[in-house]
Amino acid sequence: MSFIKGIELCRRFHIEIVEPVMTDKYSFLSYSSALIGPGSEVLGYDTEMSTDHDWVPRVYLFLNQPDIGYSEHIQSTLQERAPERFYGFPVDIGRSVITTVPRFIESYLAVNKIEELEPIDWLTFPSQSLLEITQGEVYRDDNGQLSTLRKRFEYYPHDIWLYLMASSWQRIGQEEHLMHRSGFIGDELGSAIIASRLVRDIINLCFLMERQYAPYPKWFGTAFKRLKCSDQILPYLWTAQTAVTWRERECALNNAYKHLSHMHNGLKITEKIPEEVSYFFDRPFKVMRGEDVACLIANQIVDTDIRQLSKKRLIGNIDQITDNTDFRNMNKWSEGEGVNARKALKKLFKPGL
Repeated sequence: MSFIKGIELCRRFHIEIVEPVMTDKYSFLSYSSALIGPGSEVLGYDTEMSTDHDWVPRVYLFLNQPDIGYSEHIQSTLQERAPERFYGFPVDIGRSVITTVPRFIESYLAVNKIEELEPIDWLTFPSQSLLEITQGEVYRDDNGQLSTLRKRFEYYPHDIWLYLMASSWQRIGQEEHLMHRSGFIGDELGSAIIASRLVRDIINLCFLMERQYAPYPKWFGTAFKRLKCSDQILPYLWTAQTAVTWRERECALNNAYKHLSHMHNGLKITEKIPEEVSYFFDRPFKVMRGEDVACLIANQIVDTDIRQLSKKRLIGNIDQITDNTDFRNMNKWSEGEGVNARKALKKLFKPGL
């Protein structure tokens, strides 16, 4: 049994199993079929190791709301028609989800499909969840609802993008000198920990600059290698991550900052910033002064609420506030808890409340 990438296996599953069933028994229904949602195969990062759990031929099948009553019948028919193994891989029809587009988006982001999103709503959405909606592949989309949904969440609105980049530069500015200070007093472990945090923030900023959603930690480095900037920046980040002394970290990070500054200037969203580091006051180490860059970017925000937020709380989105997996997945909490949790989080982004 040779390995087949999940996105291709599921395409074949749709064409050879799902579509014939729908044509034969439910030709009167319009529907969409896709591989989206959770799973390494949705992002294209699956390998043979991925097949040991939750990796099977499957699809998300989207019906129109008036037709959702057919879901159990469709599931039963698929169960009857599907083979036990498909291209050598075990089949579990229960892994294929039959739903509607509104139900899907509500279960994923705790928002109603038709409601008008506020800009701050975007700050409550984990980038991994947005990836799971917009990546993968659509195999069929009769009424275009799924394609419309994916287009809607394709990337952050412009002012949110600016706010997130400003928040990333702010994080860098708040800690870049602390890495040096810890090392200077002989705390190489503390210095290394801060350097790791800076490396993560730099990579996040790279994703933002290239307008790509960042995946969750398992695929963070893998996805970073696919960015256009990675060939130039990655060697410096790896040195900063593995260096034994703080001076080595300083040199590596400062080289990375130079590339970041060059990339920022290429975006042409603010006046040009210096591409060289400078001394931190009278201390014997150099920094990028990320907080100055953050201020320049924040000044370009037009939306009243986001501009006000940037002046008071330049804290970024849920991904920048916490790396707690359960909290990031609060939009998926059941029985309405996700909706309530997201409403509570939104209050944090409303300085006037």
